[in-house]
Amino acid sequence: MSTTTIRLDDALKERIPAAADLAGRTAHAFIVDAIARTVEQVEAQEELHRIAEKRWAKLLATGSFVPWDDAKKYLAARGRGEEPVKPPARKLEH
Repeated sequence: MSTTTIRLDDALKERIPAAADLAGRTAHAFIVDAIARTVEQVEAQEELHRIAEKRWAKLLATGSFVPWDDAKKYLAARGRGEEPVKPPARKLEH
């Protein structure tokens, strides 16, 4: 494990021990967890953007899509434990 130095403004540095206590963590563990969560969030956002770009490219290439209202109804029914028929894809009209 390596050591990294970070600079914190005094006000934030003073708040960390109390926040760590409330979370039941040491200040070190609290900071490491906060950094890990932020890294995971950025990575998840990047993955979401990658998937969205791929799907957008597919939509542009094929012109096929499922309208959001149809998809939302389908997903809501699945969430209720039903087995609805998948909504058909439509062609994008220009």
